[in-house]
Amino acid sequence: MIASLTDKNLLVIGLGLIGGSLAKACRQKKIFASISGFSRKAETMADALSLGLVDEVSGDIEALVSKADVIFLAVPILSTSAVIAQIQPYLRNDTIVTDGGSVKGSVVKAGLELLTDDQLKMFVPGHPIAGSERSGVTAADEHLYVDHRIILTPIAETEPEAVQVVSQMWKSVGAEVDVMAWDYHDEVLAATSHLPHMLAFNLVDTLSKQSENREIFNYAAGGFRDFTRIAASDPTMWHDIFIANHRAILKVLDNYLDELHKLRNAVAVSDGEYMKFVFQEAKEAREHFSEILENRARRLHRSATHE
Repeated sequence: MIASLTDKNLLVIGLGLIGGSLAKACRQKKIFASISGFSRKAETMADALSLGLVDEVSGDIEALVSKADVIFLAVPILSTSAVIAQIQPYLRNDTIVTDGGSVKGSVVKAGLELLTDDQLKMFVPGHPIAGSERSGVTAADEHLYVDHRIILTPIAETEPEAVQVVSQMWKSVGAEVDVMAWDYHDEVLAATSHLPHMLAFNLVDTLSKQSENREIFNYAAGGFRDFTRIAASDPTMWHDIFIANHRAILKVLDNYLDELHKLRNAVAVSDGEYMKFVFQEAKEAREHFSEILENRARRLHRSATHE
């Protein structure tokens, strides 16, 4: 039987959009007994406290970790290993450690290398699929995770009860939780998130170089705006993601480039049949995706209505 989360203390390490939003939602809903926060920057911790994201902040990470029942790591993906090494000596064997990184392979590797056997039982890697072009502590949004999917990727050593506690936390802030293998997660996200961001960054950068004063953007239509919106995302965060998940990204990128080369050749020789075939296939796939999203939205609405 899982103890109520209201009996537990949550520590959020990293008080930007992802960590701050979880802290804010949990505090407003009174999900935990207390919520504490830690950041490398004293100014960020002061802001988090004044904005009501947390009950307590401290520069003494040992004290915060020692009394935490659940720890959420919301730090840049390439910093996760260093943070796990920093907190490991102070972790109780019953403290649950989870994270919000969008690449799981490097997080799992860090956990296996740095945590003890008992600590690994409470280790629940995860990824909230939610975000915004805004970043930083002031961007924290208590509604960020409502009706969004959270993927948990427990390892073989993880105790089921730890997974249930983390799942309960996310569901309490309005999210839907899925569980999958970490390597499959990284392959899926490389195709559905990481590659689109790479293409958006590259397209905006390419077009910006075509005109010294960037007049080209004055004539951009809605399609350009919609597709490139994600190019306003945090460059440092995405730099870390592309490095951490480079193998899976290169695999899907090479496949994309092969298909793009075929389409380029069709344009070069005016092969209308091939172009129409590709466009029609893409249209049908996108319509199927839209139907999946609509069905999911209806399912979530029915579930919320009957609660």
